[in-house]
Amino acid sequence: MSVSDLRQSYEKHVLLESQALASPFAQFALWFDEALAAKVPEPNAMTLATVDAHGQPSARIVLVKGFDERGFTFFTNYESRKGLDLQAEPRASLLFFWQPLERQVRIEGVVEKVPTEESDAYYHSRPAGSRIGAWASRQSQPITREELEAREQEFRERYGDAPPRPPHWGGYRLKPTAFEFWQGRPSRLHDRLRYVADGPAWKIERLSP
Repeated sequence: MSVSDLRQSYEKHVLLESQALASPFAQFALWFDEALAAKVPEPNAMTLATVDAHGQPSARIVLVKGFDERGFTFFTNYESRKGLDLQAEPRASLLFFWQPLERQVRIEGVVEKVPTEESDAYYHSRPAGSRIGAWASRQSQPITREELEAREQEFRERYGDAPPRPPHWGGYRLKPTAFEFWQGRPSRLHDRLRYVADGPAWKIERLSP
């Protein structure tokens, strides 16, 4: 079978304006809970898209570690490629894709670092190996496997199972300015509802598929 012949018919759900909640945060929470109930693999996995100082886009999968009306929170190395991108251009886009439910959610917004105490709290909730890994990895920098393992051993010997949070590691929060909820439909006539910030409220509009 040719790649061009691969097709999927989307027929499971609909998304009408009459069904959409007034708050995109509430709508996201509803869909997230349904993804959990459907046992979608890693429902908190999202694509994070950034651009660097030269306008070069870059995307990768990260895990959302919290969401509420303040925004969507994730953690990483501040000196990684995404960290340097966000330092140069603090705007980004998120994409959640829940294939078993034939749904995706796109979120655009501005990004800022979370408070120190929030980064500390999450860091110390992680498994010991992950905490050491945050010290061992010079994320996005060239390294051999042997060098990485040597650094891991070095920091494990230095800190044991109680490492402090590295100063180069912590959280970011994306504050949304727009959401798009996408529901697959037959004949590629998909439902696309976009929420755009309109003062303290949100305006909902349907986009052509």
